[in-house]
Amino acid sequence: MRVFMIVIDSFGIGSLPDADIYGDVGANTAVGIGRAVGGVQWPNLQAMGLGNIACLTGKSIPGCMPEDETTAVFTALCEKSPGKDTTTGHWEIAGMLLKKAFPVFPLDYPSFPNDLVDAFIAETGVPGILGNIGASGTEIIKRLGARHIEMRKPICYTSADSVFQIATHVDVFSLEELYAMCECARRLCDDYNVGRVIARPFEGTVGNFRRTSDRHDWSIDLPGKSLLDFLRERGVQTVGIGKIGSIFNEQGIDISYHERGNEACIARIFEVAAKPSGRDTFIFVNLVDTDMIYGHRRDPKGYHDAVARIDSIIPRLEAYLEWGDFLLITADHGCDPTFRGTDHTREYVPALLRGAGWKPRAAALNELGIRDTLADLSATTQRLFGLEPLGAGEPFPESMLNRQ
Repeated sequence: MRVFMIVIDSFGIGSLPDADIYGDVGANTAVGIGRAVGGVQWPNLQAMGLGNIACLTGKSIPGCMPEDETTAVFTALCEKSPGKDTTTGHWEIAGMLLKKAFPVFPLDYPSFPNDLVDAFIAETGVPGILGNIGASGTEIIKRLGARHIEMRKPICYTSADSVFQIATHVDVFSLEELYAMCECARRLCDDYNVGRVIARPFEGTVGNFRRTSDRHDWSIDLPGKSLLDFLRERGVQTVGIGKIGSIFNEQGIDISYHERGNEACIARIFEVAAKPSGRDTFIFVNLVDTDMIYGHRRDPKGYHDAVARIDSIIPRLEAYLEWGDFLLITADHGCDPTFRGTDHTREYVPALLRGAGWKPRAAALNELGIRDTLADLSATTQRLFGLEPLGAGEPFPESMLNRQ
């Protein structure tokens, strides 16, 4: 059997009870998009129960109303770990809870400690850095790109997440040179427990800079074993597509496809789906464009269309699923493009679980209510493979996982 777990990056569905701590009260990615575009067109997600989930968290999605019968088991998940970043969300999905949030750098200049900056300059040999502040990636290259080209200093910046980001022009530093800088920064940032170091290459001319698709993330080492390890150690083949390998530092992954952008990831999903492996296999996918291109850039129409594209592939993917296979669609945090600022938002995330050949049934029979942690997805995935769950989380009830 196979389980395909697809994470629609940042596809939140309502602010969490503790959103006030993060300044995110009122954020709702899915609902905000629906309002902004005058009604969404996500028919397959709607049939699975996305509209029903929205009602669990308090507000309906324009254009995606609840169904009397749903084709999937549906629930809203509460992030239990502190934080609202990619690493925290994915690690919790994989059964690892954090007791403390990753530390964040101040957004005002100077963001980074002098010792960190001095060590980075000394070890990389660069003539200095530009930025050293919290900023939008597209805005900071617009503002500092010309100086970067002239001075050959990398642009280093942070955000509300625990990140050290490095942006360089492809004609100033090669991709290999940028990645080497990031590897150096990753070593140095370990002392500060920083969640991720991110390469942000860009191209173009002054006034027309644009980021390339060669972004790469370096995550801090995992604090223990994740769902990927639990499965792999008990005979299940593990496949990562998109950012999964970077987020988990390749730990527990048998096959890692570092595809960049949703279209490349979707093509890889179909390639994997079309070739049954002959053994139990878990396919873990991150679709990043919703977050990186549309959420952070506050583009609700683009975000809507990216989700519509994901929605459109569901029937084709289901056609590849054999009896006993499962499709699980979820998210890792929010990034409401209609909310203030450009950062992630502290939100519930949806989860939709469908088995191959399942028929629609009454929504009341498919509702799991609101779950306490994203880690329930790890426990449920292990149970789908007939394994006793390890790590954090509780599996969905057996009655929900039976053939319908």
